[in-house]
Amino acid sequence: MNKLFFDSWESIVRTLVITVSAYFCLILLLRISGKRTLSKMNAFDFVVTVALGSTLATVLLNKSVSLADGVFTFFLLIAFQYLITWLSLRYKSISQLVKATPTLLVYKGQMLHYVMKKERVNEDELHAIVREKGLDSIQDADAIVLETDGSFTVVKRVSSLQTPTMQVVQKPGDLC
Repeated sequence: MNKLFFDSWESIVRTLVITVSAYFCLILLLRISGKRTLSKMNAFDFVVTVALGSTLATVLLNKSVSLADGVFTFFLLIAFQYLITWLSLRYKSISQLVKATPTLLVYKGQMLHYVMKKERVNEDELHAIVREKGLDSIQDADAIVLETDGSFTVVKRVSSLQTPTMQVVQKPGDLC
């Protein structure tokens, strides 16, 4: 109980040195790896981001983990993420493995209830998205798409589901 609020000055100095060092090492590795490393494009990117944060916390607070171990773990996570994104750009099968497909939830003002149920999206959420975009009703949106990162896109006018921006979107017939 006597070490509840203060352990020792040595512990404080270690935490200070490790925190500053680990922070700058992580920033350096992220800058070298590029913007894509911390993007919120898909579940894989999210997992890498959480793993980096967890590793940082472990290095900062766990005295049995050295700074070198933590920096090496940062390097491995970032290298793995870089490799997977590199491979997913070159091989469609890997891309499909790590990335979700955007899904059409509303088309020409009509909610696609089967799709909404499958994607676990309710009408209230769609109404909120429509309000956020400054529209009066769902009927004012030609399309609402659930994107790969979990965000919603409201498209006011869709001339065809075959346009380049809509072609990659999963349609109701694709889900059966």
